[in-house]
Amino acid sequence: MKTKLTLAMEHTLYYYCREAGATAVEEVTMPDDQGIVDTLSYQELPDHTVEWRCYELKVTKSDFHSSAKLSFVGHYNYFVLPLKLYQTVVDEIPAGIGVLIYRPFDAQLLATASEPPVTPGYLTVARPPRHQDLQVPATELQSRFIASQGREVFKAKQMATGLKQYSTEHLYQELKKRHQHYDVYNPDRNFYDQFVADTEATAVTALQEEVDALNLDVHQLHQRVKQARP
Repeated sequence: MKTKLTLAMEHTLYYYCREAGATAVEEVTMPDDQGIVDTLSYQELPDHTVEWRCYELKVTKSDFHSSAKLSFVGHYNYFVLPLKLYQTVVDEIPAGIGVLIYRPFDAQLLATASEPPVTPGYLTVARPPRHQDLQVPATELQSRFIASQGREVFKAKQMATGLKQYSTEHLYQELKKRHQHYDVYNPDRNFYDQFVADTEATAVTALQEEVDALNLDVHQLHQRVKQARP
């Protein structure tokens, strides 16, 4: 389960790559024992050569020291880190590996912005990467990149079909997952709260309609009684 910070960094990195003219996709499995690239980007240069960049996202010191393999297999390779974590592990970053620092946008500035940004934060280059030869054949990178894009397209199509295809039990499990990222300070962003509010509003509307119908019945009955009196 990805943390809220990881998702924010992933979202920001995706747009960072797009602005640079690259196409990015998350969680690309490499062949053999090369692990999984958190984010892999593909970019065709003016001379028609292809440039591959790999990004590993880390949000905590324990995450940085994880035993999971670092899949730095591209021409250029980066850590994407929050500022505080970077300051803690800066001396442990291998030579040749670039670093992008993630910073969230200031909430007060966001409140006064005429147009909200498309990302929750921004990235700055703390250390440029060094070029290296590909550690995985280019054909392998391309095929796995396309497969991961296909996975994301399938997920998007599933979302586009709505919730009809999912069972009640499946939806319940998904709500439980999202509850782990409950935002206390911004309850309007919590899907569960929105669902409960909508349900309560629907219930109140339905009850009000029943009360109105009963009042109408009582009024009509009262009129009939009055007309029936001699």
